Amino acid sequence: MSLKLKQQAATEWFTHLRDIICAEFEAIEQEYASSQAPKLFERKPWQRDGGGGGTISSMRGRVFEKVGVNISTVHGQFDSKFSKEIPGASDNPNFWASGISLVAHMANPHVPAVHMNTRFICTTKTWFGGGADLTPCLPNKDDENTFHDGFKNICNKHDEAYYPKFKKACDEYFYLPHRGEARGVGGIFYDYLNNGHNEDASPDSDTTWQQDFAFTQDVGRGFLDIYAPIIRANMHKKWDEADKKAQLHKRGRYVEFNLLHDRGTRFGIMTGGNPEAVLMSMPPMASW
Repeated sequence: MSLKLKQQAATEWFTHLRDIICAEFEAIEQEYASSQAPKLFERKPWQRDGGGGGTISSMRGRVFEKVGVNISTVHGQFDSKFSKEIPGASDNPNFWASGISLVAHMANPHVPAVHMNTRFICTTKTWFGGGADLTPCLPNKDDENTFHDGFKNICNKHDEAYYPKFKKACDEYFYLPHRGEARGVGGIFYDYLNNGHNEDASPDSDTTWQQDFAFTQDVGRGFLDIYAPIIRANMHKKWDEADKKAQLHKRGRYVEFNLLHDRGTRFGIMTGGNPEAVLMSMPPMASW
């Protein structure tokens, strides 16, 4: 399978995943207030000067105070400084990248915020990356267990070594060292995935690629299967001013992480991405 066909398959999958996620989130909005006009996603395409572009899909609703589900496919060259940080780009700065990125900040403080992204990146090397993590504003052990158990099942379907490895990577990555605290309750995080399950296959073989692509697809599908029930279980719960204050305070920590430590934010800015899309993760309101 040629690299071009792999890139096409990945791009088409991310677009399809965007569509099914947006449709489900719109359905949740309709369920919440069926007697009112439904809240829908608005889509805004953008073009990157250096090559490629994407589409911002955003919704401001009654359940989703702010949610963005963005897709992009970009190509070009890394600048000389950034290319040294990317595998396979130090001698050849050309790159191609496609992916989906989702962040949801919820109106009800009982519904946890969530982040999910998956991507396929090509330099002189190729790899998949992504994951999902949950950020509750109010403690809820049932939601936390549902989220972790769901992703553990997804990982175990492919490799039982994945979940402990990717959970540990998530816990270490989504951490604010200047605060000495985690951003949320974790999930899974993986990067540079190009190993497959066939010991006789080279890292860039079709067998390896199909296995890693299948895992990345299951992460996307599974995210929706896991998170949608969490929303529905919490979106009608009563909350008060103290709950909202706790939510806004937690959102402040979210902003700090994304601006100071998030590699996706850095990648988007350093590759000339649309700032509106790159900073889609920012909450509508926050406090410190």
